[in-house]
Formats: sequence, C-alpha cells, structure tokens
Amino acid sequence: MRLARRKTLCLTPLALSLCLAYPPAKAETTDRTLANITVTGNADSGGLSRSAKAEQANLNRIAGGSNLALPQEEARLATIKDALGYQPGVVIQEFFGATDQPRLNIRGSGIQSNPMNRGLTLLQDGLPLNEADGSFVIGTLEARDAAMISVRRGANAITPGTTTLGGEIDFQSLTGHDESGRVRLEAGSFGRQAVQVSGGFTAGEWDTHVGVTQDRYDGYRRHSNSERQSLRANLGYRSDKLENRTYLSWTDLDFRIPGTLPKDRIQSDPRGIMGDGNTPQDKALNYHLRDPHRQTSQLRLANRTTWGDGDTRHELGIYAQNTDDEFANGLYATQTDSRTLGGQWLSTGRTEVLDWRLGAAFSNSDMTRDLHSTDPKTGKALKRFGHFDLDATNSNLSAGADWHFARDWTLIGDLKWSSVKRDARNLDSGASLAQHWQYTTPRLGALWQWSPDLRIFANLSRSQEAPTYWEIVNGSVAAGNPATTSTELTRLRVQKARTLEIGASGNFGQQADDPRWQATIYRSELTDELISTTDANGIKVGTFNYRDGTRHQGVELGLAGAWRVTTGSAFEYRLAYTYSDFRFKGGEYAGNRIAGIPRHLLDAELRYRYQGWRFGPNLRWLAADTPTDHANTPGVEQDAYILWGFKADYRWQKWSAFIQAENLADKRHASSYAIRNRAKASDPGYLPGNGRSIGIGMTYVF
Repeated sequence: MRLARRKTLCLTPLALSLCLAYPPAKAETTDRTLANITVTGNADSGGLSRSAKAEQANLNRIAGGSNLALPQEEARLATIKDALGYQPGVVIQEFFGATDQPRLNIRGSGIQSNPMNRGLTLLQDGLPLNEADGSFVIGTLEARDAAMISVRRGANAITPGTTTLGGEIDFQSLTGHDESGRVRLEAGSFGRQAVQVSGGFTAGEWDTHVGVTQDRYDGYRRHSNSERQSLRANLGYRSDKLENRTYLSWTDLDFRIPGTLPKDRIQSDPRGIMGDGNTPQDKALNYHLRDPHRQTSQLRLANRTTWGDGDTRHELGIYAQNTDDEFANGLYATQTDSRTLGGQWLSTGRTEVLDWRLGAAFSNSDMTRDLHSTDPKTGKALKRFGHFDLDATNSNLSAGADWHFARDWTLIGDLKWSSVKRDARNLDSGASLAQHWQYTTPRLGALWQWSPDLRIFANLSRSQEAPTYWEIVNGSVAAGNPATTSTELTRLRVQKARTLEIGASGNFGQQADDPRWQATIYRSELTDELISTTDANGIKVGTFNYRDGTRHQGVELGLAGAWRVTTGSAFEYRLAYTYSDFRFKGGEYAGNRIAGIPRHLLDAELRYRYQGWRFGPNLRWLAADTPTDHANTPGVEQDAYILWGFKADYRWQKWSAFIQAENLADKRHASSYAIRNRAKASDPGYLPGNGRSIGIGMTYVF
C-alpha cells in the first residue's frame, strides 16, 4: 500500500475567508485582506489573467444562473466544500470529509455516478479536466491554487466542449501577479495535517507561479486514511495584444474507503466499518481484510494563447494529461490508464448592437481498463476477468450572438453541434461495442438590465449528455466466491433535457458591504436519464436509461453582505439555499422522488467583524428526509439533520490564523449513501458523516 510507505507530514494549509455567495465583494479595508493578494486585468479584459470584477462582468452577460467564488478569502481550503460550500445551486455531499471523492452535482447532474464523477465539466483555466468520456476524479482538483472559481450552472456553460447537463466549473489559477509567496499550515481532529508552499514573481512581461501541497488525514472512521500531494505551476507572457500561459499540474491521491453501513449503525457506531461485527454481512464484507481503496495519479500539461484587440479576440488552447487510476471496491479492482489530448479555439467580436462568438473543441482519450477479482482475506488482486481497450472522442462546433436590440435589453442565442464516440472492446473475450451519437444543443435567452443594480433573465435550452465508460463497462464478482465473475458492455442512449429557467440577481447599493442576492427557478424535462444502482452490499452493479421520463425542477437562492455596526465593525452574513424536486414522470417509479437528491439544503453563516477579527456560527441544514432508493421505501431515507459550526480568524499584516469547529453538537448523521432501486434499512448503504472536529491553521505571506 502506498500510504503505508509514505512519510507523514504534521502540517496543513490555511487560506483566507469569506467566499460571498453572490457576487463577490472587494475588500473594504486593509485589515480584512491579507497582504499581496491582488488580481490582474481590468473590467473588460478578454485576456487569460482576468480580474474578479471582469469575470463577474462576463457572468452577468449570461442569461442564466452562475456563481463566482473567491477561495483565497476562505479561512480553510482543505476540501472542495470549503471552497464551494456557500454557493447556491452547487450540492456537495461529502463521503469521508477529506481528500476523497465527494458527490458534486448541479441540478441533479451525475448525482449517482460515484465512484467516478460525471454530469459536470471541470475546467482548469478554461480547458477541460475531464477525460474525453466525460468522467473525472474530483480529488485531482486543488482549490488552494485557484484565484477564483467560476460556475456556469446547467445549460449556461460557455465552453465549446461542454455538453453535460450540470454545466461547468472553472478553477482559474493564481499567477505571479497575484502573490509573491505564501506558507500555509493546518492541523485538526482525526489526524488532519497539511502544508502548502507557493510563490510567484514577475519580470517585465513575464511571470510565474508555483504551488506545492501535501495533505494527510487519518480519518474519522476506521479504514478512511488518505494522503494527497500536488504541484501546480504556470508561466505567462503578456503584451498589449497577446498573452500566452503554460500550465503544469501533478496530483497523487491515495485513500482507503470505509464503505457503507446499515442505518442503525449510524447511531450505534458511526466510526465503524463492515467487519467490526460478527454478523454474516460483516464476515462477507470485512473491509479490514478486503481493503477497498483508490489510488490516482495525474500529470497534465496545457497551454493557452489569446490575441487581438478590444473588439475582436482569438484564443487557442491545447492540453495533454495522463491519468493512472486504481479503484478497488472490496470485491474487485478496476485499473484504468488514460491518455487524453484536447484543444479548443474561440473567437469573439463586437459591434455596436451585436456581440458574436465562434468556437470549436476536440478531445480524445485512449484508455485501457483491467478488472481483477480480489482476495477477500488480503485485498490483493487475483484473476483478471476483463481487459478493455476504450476509445472516446468528442468533436464540437459552437456559434452564438448577443443582440442588444433595445436599451437595456439583450437577446442571446447559442447553438452547439457535437459528434461523440464511445468505442469499447474486451480484448480477452473479443466482445465489442461501438456507439456514436450526433446532436445539437440550442439555447435562447433574454437579459434585461432593469437598473445598474438589477438584472432579470430567462432562457430556454436543450442539453444532452453521453454516458461515460463507468456506465458502459460493468463487472461483477460474487461476494463469497471471487472466481465467479462476469463483465458486460452496456448499450446506452444519450440523456436529454429541455429546460426553462427564470431568475434575477442584483445588489442593494454599491458599497462593499451592501447586500448582494440572486434567485433562480428552473424546470427540466428529461428523457433517457442515466440511472445507476447498487447491490445489497452498496456496490454499483449497472446503469440504465429510464425510458418513461423524469423531471428536475428547483429553486436556487443566494444572499451575502454585511450590516455595519460602527466604523470598522459589522455583522457579515451569507446564505445559500437549494431546493430540488426531482421525480419520475412515468413507468415503474411514476411519481416517486429520484433517490440521492436533497430536497432542502441550506448553508448559512453569520460573523462579527472587528478590525482584523472575524468570528461567528454557521450551519448546514438538510431540512427533509431524502430517499435513498427509487422505490421511496419508508424507513430507509437519509434522515434530516442540522450541523452547527463556528469559525474565527484574525489577520494582521502578513500573518493570519484561524480556528474552525464543525458539528459542534456531535450530531450522528448520514452524509451520503448508496443509491438503489429498492432498499432495506439493514442493507449496508449509509456513509456516516464526521463527528465533532476542530481545525487550526496559520498563513504567512511574503
């Protein structure tokens, strides 16, 4: 095991605080902002090094829901939830609360896709991080090296290669213009440790930035330790009409999987795993012996160039990445080696009444995937029962225009054409499956800038998403007999959605502390939605298209700002509420809720700010029980819960420090679960959330 051979570190990172839900506010005084945090660019910059103000202006030109998060203002950046936890419409369900693979979804996209995520396009500096089949390992993201995170929800994605139902999330890197140097250290409950060292410098038209991070976490539950190392570096050149930037990233991720438990053990032994007891289930699924785990290493190189003047700009981006991924679920191990190449081209221009854009994108992943049964007493690989050659290719063309047909009114139209291939062959058996789809995704929207402080929008769109190889290639092993194996190549259809979205966003005043808000309502009618299910042991067994239609609809609300008490002091607040009503329209589960989607999810925080201090409580409220099976069986729901926390941080010149307490009441709850067609409470299907914990950290900027 790689984890056992590695040296441990006793330190961890810290970032800074306040990722306002919408839109981000500029720092008001120097006692609220850590030194040397700057962002380059101007309000209408079309270059690669955009300012937060320019990025927000770009998002405001989209006739739909979006978010802009500033992770460097957060007190802690140990997990993806730290960076995106207060963003309306972004639902994060943590598995083990560390450097593992939380469920991340927008509007129900890919909620059932674990262990490999799908349903969203993850972007690193505007270029896809996904493999060409649409899958990604979320643990390869590193929020500590991001200057900002831009989210375009649902059909509001603007990247030519994005054809997912959930939209896209773009992690935009810090550059040499943003900081000269930083050291972050962190420690916390359950063995959480991390350290980050980063730095950048500029020399005339050149700049560079490098960040190195290591995380280690023993875990709240038994058999849940994890470790991750990452390197992020970029080198840029910028002149009046041209900017070029090269990006290098490397991530090595390793974590043990504690697995699911029967529902009653959430209360009786939330830190336990299957194998602790003497029941037949414990003996059959002894995770101490079977050692389910994931080990992923990814190396990525990318380059972007943009050139032109203020009216017409062009951008060319290329990337290559190699991903080596081993996922062992306790019954069998899946080893995937993927080599991905991709590129995209964009051109934009503007006239007095018309803004236009053209784009093209291409990506290809050449993958090999081996399936091995594992020894139930040691977890070691045994018989290989699947040896697959997988080839995924995507070609996309896009065109769009914004017509400013009247004062304060804009009509927005986009059309994308996609050609998608998923070819698979089992080299052991000779079985093969070639799938090829072509489709168009149109979008029509309107934007009304009622006033400088209020924008109202609506759009009608069509979205389509092809399956990944985690849905197409399936294997199974009998729990009591590792010699009993089978594989299957599943023919699937593209899932499609027609969506109507209406919303507004604005602010009450132009000062940094004035309230900022957003509200979005959407309704999507889906056909052939990809539904994944697991067996009685919580292990995925397959995916199918639901033929009788499904409906996703919801409300996304965000509010952030501050109430000034005296000069230099104020109460800061932020709130993100997401309501999701996802149902089967017909067929076997007609009228039932689709399992896995929290109906009411609220994240809120209130802090008092005085000079360099900020402190106060926060909560996460899952306000209704959530079905864990599509049959909506009574008694097997994820129970509603409220988790209370507290944060305090202090900033002085180049130093900052924080303390963060989570789940103060030590509430025993299920943070996530396996999704089934039909379930029993006695099935091991629930993932206990972390108990009470405390984290501390400090940062020095130089």
